[in-house]
Amino acid sequence: MLIGHAFEEGVLHLSLPGDLALTSRSAADLEAQALALAHRPRHVRVQLSTADPTPASLSVLSRVRRFCENVRIPLTVVGPVRVAAAPLQE
Repeated sequence: MLIGHAFEEGVLHLSLPGDLALTSRSAADLEAQALALAHRPRHVRVQLSTADPTPASLSVLSRVRRFCENVRIPLTVVGPVRVAAAPLQE
């Protein structure tokens, strides 16, 4: 699979890789749609893995957004998870 996913409590969580190539975007889009059709979520949440996604990742995001609009599933997009740095020890 090109994209990561989890399904919990009616929410389909998708994560797009930061290095998605243009040659892989159609496959990633089809995976996202197949997962949505299989799970029938009440909500889809897309996690971008980098603050600077590739054009292919943005293309997939656009296609997933359009798909969700067509089937009336709310979509949320979130940026990369930031991990707090440990405090410096003196």
